[in-house]
Amino acid sequence: MPPLHAVGPLAPPMSDAERQVREDLAAAYRLVAYYGMDDSIYTHISARVPGQDGQFLINPFGMLFRDITASSLVKIDLEGRILDDSPHDVNPAGFTIHSAVHAARHDAACVLHTHTVAGVAVSSLAGGLQPCNQWALQFYNRVVYHDFEGIALDDDERERLVADLGPTAQALILRNHGLVTLGRNVSEAFILMLNLERACRVQLAIQSSGVPVYPVPPEVCEKTARQYESGDSTRLPGTPDPNAREWRALLQRIEPAPATSFRQ
Repeated sequence: MPPLHAVGPLAPPMSDAERQVREDLAAAYRLVAYYGMDDSIYTHISARVPGQDGQFLINPFGMLFRDITASSLVKIDLEGRILDDSPHDVNPAGFTIHSAVHAARHDAACVLHTHTVAGVAVSSLAGGLQPCNQWALQFYNRVVYHDFEGIALDDDERERLVADLGPTAQALILRNHGLVTLGRNVSEAFILMLNLERACRVQLAIQSSGVPVYPVPPEVCEKTARQYESGDSTRLPGTPDPNAREWRALLQRIEPAPATSFRQ
């Protein structure tokens, strides 16, 4: 497995902000693999290039998530043009979904899409995600749905996907397909996906038991969702990012002593 921050000899100069986003995005790919949320060479995580309108980074098509490095990420624009000197291409379905979201939702610095067994199973249920456990309550009245239209290769689907996503949702369930989360940074998108995946797994475990669910009152569901949104219980002192503490810990899963910059 190549080092997380590996960089090739021909890597072009880049801003410190882009360098950090690349490192975080590569880490997110490896964490998805670590938690078993990858699907061979399919699904995608994308992140906006800081300071560059309409540009984002995405995985090279054909590389396993466990092997993604900061420098192997491919920079493309909203038209699908590759903007750097990369030997790789990108998955057309990945471009369709991610370009649509990045074009419409400028608050989404990172977009994460998975095809897990639990996520696809819940996306295929008529009732979708149920408020039956604490992880699921994070998404109470905050998850939206988009109907399955086949493999996402048609550009005209982007308009309908964006309409279903709306202006504020951070969790999208693609019916009969999988899960999508949006974050203001890479760590937020990943942690949202980790919790959404856990919520789906717990729901399936509960449903497989055949025992009725103990109901949570709607007012408690809403209170719990707002508690998640505030981040008051997790925020590190001195930082506005409620995910910083958990992200720092998660990085230890893939790199015991995370470097702060690229290295050979």
